[in-house]
Amino acid sequence: MGTSDAGRPDTGDDTARDSLARELLATAEALEAAGKEPVTPGVAGYDVRVRIRDGETPVFGPGRVTLLRAIDATGSISAAARRMNMSYRRAWLLVEAMNHEFREPLVTRHIGGVSGGGAQLTPFAQNLVAHYDTLIKEIRALLDAHVPTFDAYLKRESGEGGGSVDPDPAS
Repeated sequence: MGTSDAGRPDTGDDTARDSLARELLATAEALEAAGKEPVTPGVAGYDVRVRIRDGETPVFGPGRVTLLRAIDATGSISAAARRMNMSYRRAWLLVEAMNHEFREPLVTRHIGGVSGGGAQLTPFAQNLVAHYDTLIKEIRALLDAHVPTFDAYLKRESGEGGGSVDPDPAS
């Protein structure tokens, strides 16, 4: 038996909530994966990891977005940390850092009560995540348009088509 964000033992309701949270998180991850093209061996591809910085300090990126989505899905920092195989302390420190780094808090916490407390994203955080998602989709669309050019540069086994684009038509 685990503990809630308030340090109290989880109840049976927490087990049902955890099950629902796992399902919601899996759905969110599936939606994120659906936005990515399937990987085909022998075809050019790319990786995108965008981190937003304040000067030299990273303040927002894929890890923090994943944590926020997990908090949104579970309604709990501790449950989100468990889903991510992260310590509660690390998750709590990340939430505190995000709440401090932005002009408005991203996560609000509710301590105690009948349901044992919890956490939720603020509308500000939901808006920030939506803008980040849009940025990533636009970057992927730009990269997708250029992948055929890089694919044409890849070495192919005899008999395999390399791509119809001549990477250097001047030669």
